[in-house]
Amino acid sequence: MPTLENELRRLMAEETVDLHAAPDLLERVVARTRSRRRRLSATAAALSVAVIAAMPVGYVAAGSLATFPDQVTATVEPPAIDDTPPMRSDPPDLGDLGDGREFGHVKVGYLPKRLRWKHWSIDFGDSYSVTYDYKGDKNGFYCVQIYMYENDASLEVTDRIQTYRSEEDGEDVTVGGRAGYLVIQNVGEDGMKGTPTMFVQLKERQWAEISFSPTYAKDLKSVTAVKAELRKIAQGLSSTL
Repeated sequence: MPTLENELRRLMAEETVDLHAAPDLLERVVARTRSRRRRLSATAAALSVAVIAAMPVGYVAAGSLATFPDQVTATVEPPAIDDTPPMRSDPPDLGDLGDGREFGHVKVGYLPKRLRWKHWSIDFGDSYSVTYDYKGDKNGFYCVQIYMYENDASLEVTDRIQTYRSEEDGEDVTVGGRAGYLVIQNVGEDGMKGTPTMFVQLKERQWAEISFSPTYAKDLKSVTAVKAELRKIAQGLSSTL
């Protein structure tokens, strides 16, 4: 029968097997960790029984010392509990949106020429989004993004607008009689041009955020053209709430 020391050495040696970098290293480490925790738990339980069975009659443990001065108890950790959190899954999307001109609780009445839905969306419940580009390619770079905020999520927009106002960044606008705010977000210190964005309130607790990628904004040639297209998209949005 293998001794406790030998068994522990063998188990520790297993921990170094196959430890080399690989593309799927993370997934394999998680899987192996779970497997080893179960195996170590079973081994620990078996060793506990073996140690107890080997104790002489009259043996009474006190911490790690026994009443027999020439013997020391083997302290065995309790079986480990596998509390590894589940791997994060991708957020849900909005499904098949057809031409992408109606999603969630909003209809898109105007899009600049040549733009089409990228077949990409994301859905967090009270906030959700779609993007548009020239090819409808899910894996390509976006040109225009429309992000919707409803109910409690709409407070995020009003807080951001208030921050922009306090920093004197951007300007209040009115779009078709609705409150809005125009600002360039994400201006980088490395010279990036930032993201032209217009917020527009569709309902009391429903806001839309319309953003142009810096590359698409550059394609429009001028600040005047960027503002005009943002305003047209905002004005063409209608709520279905």
